[in-house]
Amino acid sequence: MSVLKKMDTPIGKYAPDFELPGIDDQVHHLRRYLEKFRAVGVISMCNCCPYVRLYIDKLKKIQTELGKEGFILIGVNGNIAQNDPNESFENMKAFAKNNQLNFPYLWDSTQDVTRSFGATKTPMAFLIDKDGIVRYKGQVDSNTQQEATEETAYLKNAVASLFKGEEIPVTETEALGSSLVWGN
Repeated sequence: MSVLKKMDTPIGKYAPDFELPGIDDQVHHLRRYLEKFRAVGVISMCNCCPYVRLYIDKLKKIQTELGKEGFILIGVNGNIAQNDPNESFENMKAFAKNNQLNFPYLWDSTQDVTRSFGATKTPMAFLIDKDGIVRYKGQVDSNTQQEATEETAYLKNAVASLFKGEEIPVTETEALGSSLVWGN
């Protein structure tokens, strides 16, 4: 039996910088996004998770709405493809095309970035301010089936508070979704 070393990036600490390949065949750096945007949302996601499929339209809507204000959403697939070929890089490209993603989708083949963030589920959201500090982590919102209420649109509310210079009312929620599949 292998033991998974638990890592985590707490609220109020620097997010782990990364350089990951994207489905656009470019290397993506968190640092470069932080130089261009007021805030970055990192979503732990994958191709096969039923919860990701339920949230995909909401994620695209968040990007469309908040992208105009200086926000970018970045999907990171940290599921290990050796355990499920449907999670391969080529299948990520197909997933993005089929779902018409409007945000970058990156592959964390070593799972180092996913572990460093402390992601445990798909989807799981992390909000990072322009200084690289994690300001929120957890659920995108409280309901996969319908539009979230104003009180339970956790990620959107966190971004709005951050942009207004206000304290984020809910900084952490328990992620709901499928457990990540870890390699040895």
